[in-house]
Amino acid sequence: MTSSTYTVTGHWIGGETVAGSAGTIPVVNPATGDVVAETPAGTAADVDRAVAAARAAFAGWAATSPQQRADVLRRVAAGLTARQEELAGAITAEMGAPVALARTAQVSFPAAVIESVVGLADEFPWTEEIGTSLIVREPVGVVGAITPWNFPLQQIISKLAPALLAGNTMVFKPSENAPLTARILAEVAAEAGVPAGVLNVVYGTGAIVGEAISAHPDIDMISFTGSTRAGKRISAVAAESVKRVALELGGKGANIILDDADLPEAVNRGLMMVFTNGGQVCGAWPRMLVPASRQDEVVALAVEAAKQYTVGDPTDEATRIGPMASEAHRQKVNGYIERGIADGARLVFGGPGRPEGLTTGAYVQPTIFADVDPTSVIAQEEIFGPVLTIIPYADEEEAVAIANGTLYGLTSGVSGEPEHALAVAKRLRVGQVDVNAGHWNPLAPFGGYKQSGNGREFGRQGLEEFLETKSIQR
Repeated sequence: MTSSTYTVTGHWIGGETVAGSAGTIPVVNPATGDVVAETPAGTAADVDRAVAAARAAFAGWAATSPQQRADVLRRVAAGLTARQEELAGAITAEMGAPVALARTAQVSFPAAVIESVVGLADEFPWTEEIGTSLIVREPVGVVGAITPWNFPLQQIISKLAPALLAGNTMVFKPSENAPLTARILAEVAAEAGVPAGVLNVVYGTGAIVGEAISAHPDIDMISFTGSTRAGKRISAVAAESVKRVALELGGKGANIILDDADLPEAVNRGLMMVFTNGGQVCGAWPRMLVPASRQDEVVALAVEAAKQYTVGDPTDEATRIGPMASEAHRQKVNGYIERGIADGARLVFGGPGRPEGLTTGAYVQPTIFADVDPTSVIAQEEIFGPVLTIIPYADEEEAVAIANGTLYGLTSGVSGEPEHALAVAKRLRVGQVDVNAGHWNPLAPFGGYKQSGNGREFGRQGLEEFLETKSIQR
């Protein structure tokens, strides 16, 4: 396995590189343990400078037309596509996504998101008349964006595209564990014509930089994706200045397989939704709910399908599951697997420890449990790894109760006869449900109920998150 080295010489503030003043943070390749880059350890002073640059750029950017802003964003999408291999390599190096997945889901997907967002520019009702009132939609102002490590480019594009189309400027903190694509994005944005100060990048930890962004009196809105714990802290800090806060937090999706489902197809689809990106997906479906009378059949299908998910070197095109994003996360996921065994779940595939032949690196074994108690730790807490819990249910009422029986409400899936599955989907307390492997729609809103957050990303609703509404009475 080879390991590339990436250079991040400073923050990106006001259209230029700004050296850090408080040391650096290493970026570690989770497959090798090698340090592949160092980024500045940002400070509150760095945030102050970035916010000042964003505030100074706001009036000019907000004064451009939505169509002009859309044209700039289209050039950003083209720039990302042109640098696809570089971006994919950086993502694989920083968080371990298999390169084939990094190239498609991690890079091509964000470019497609931009295209879907800018397509709204012409038809969106930036102004409309309601009776004697003129309704005007205007940018919120300076947006603080804080993103996680699991889909580093996708997560920022999901915020940047609608925020900039709406006319806002941004101060962005990437995860310190996966910061490399942020610099490439900043370069692409500058080359595409995003004016200096419209996009600013400050590297650092959540405890320092994230806290400073959340508390800053001259930031008008926080858009955060990450853990529920961190989201609660951001909300509390932002409340001091009554900021708008949009949160996309944790998930514990249920995959209800009804008795009239195409079982092999439903199980294969469900397993993919647990193992993709090593299970490090907030919208995954780690709970597979199945009729008790068919659990053994489901287990056999799931175990056979799981054998096809090769674990190994993420730079190998054939690898389907790479390492966890860090050694600390490997230990966390492994701890949940051990907890499942201790609590009496039936281990049918995988288990604790690294896969055979992988003695180093942040690797875990893809794991499947059956006969899982729906109230147990592994069925309630977000594991964020390739761990499937198969939960038997007695009837449909129990299946719905189990599916709704966590503090999360982000995504779920239902498989069965189409009308039957749709009826069950409507009963789930989540923000998005796939029925029979429904195709993902970039114009459909994405977000959660309960402690999975608030607000929406993608489509018209995602754009509206970054707009204020003014009524002018005439």
